[in-house]
Amino acid sequence: MSGSDVTDEVTHGTERVNGVSIHYVTAGSGPPLVLLHGWPQTWYEWRDVIPSFAAEHTVIAPDLRGLGDSETPASGYDKDTVATDVRELVHALGHGDERIALVGHDWGMPTAYAYAAQYREEVAALCVLEAGLPGVREDEKRHFWHTRFHGVRDLPERLVAGRERMYLEWFYKEGAYDPAAIDSDARDEYVRCYSQPGGLRGGFEYYRAYDDDAENNAVHAETPLEMPVLALGGAASFRSLPIEDMNAVATDVEGEVLERAGHWIPEERPEYFVERVESFLESATE
Repeated sequence: MSGSDVTDEVTHGTERVNGVSIHYVTAGSGPPLVLLHGWPQTWYEWRDVIPSFAAEHTVIAPDLRGLGDSETPASGYDKDTVATDVRELVHALGHGDERIALVGHDWGMPTAYAYAAQYREEVAALCVLEAGLPGVREDEKRHFWHTRFHGVRDLPERLVAGRERMYLEWFYKEGAYDPAAIDSDARDEYVRCYSQPGGLRGGFEYYRAYDDDAENNAVHAETPLEMPVLALGGAASFRSLPIEDMNAVATDVEGEVLERAGHWIPEERPEYFVERVESFLESATE
């Protein structure tokens, strides 16, 4: 499905929650399914899977704080705070009395974990993909070159400004099993968002909150999650790391390393991703 097609199927909205204006899209009806994107992307990374999910669910896909068309505040990029943004959005949209299914990719993964850890009774099932959890099984995650670079205050913005397309497209290519999966329309949309005033800074602030996230996750991990968890990695990217991290903080984890997939699973393997998540949710909510 093209980006223009999915745009016709979603409803855009903006809600002020937790002191920040959050842009989101919704589609479908049924039990709420919340999709949390990562960097350097926006809600638009879900464009190929929203129509299928919307057949069974009320899909809510926000642009996270500081990203996409959401507001870029000066602070609040620790994932506990970002998760609270999302939780308040879910409540503002009328789903406060329902247990949600939660999916998080890249920085959406630690955000989804923070949501599930803080509001356990409100999450029926959790699916995470292609990231790790700061402070959990601390190994190479902290030392990825871009994690360290983005964590430096101010310098990355100065070096990347005016070169957003070149910089971001390096990640889309290098992180992919199939670089064509992120098509030109999607790249244009992502570059548009990250080229806006504050767009680069909003993204880099997610990395600058790493130490705060590690401290918060250490506290969360003292009480393992008990809801069903599905953890997915791409064979050409994080492989089993998401599974291993979730096994360290949850008691009911199933995992899979997807062949023919890199970091961008919802775009590289959309049909299988929907099938895998729907199968998991069906068994998790029986």
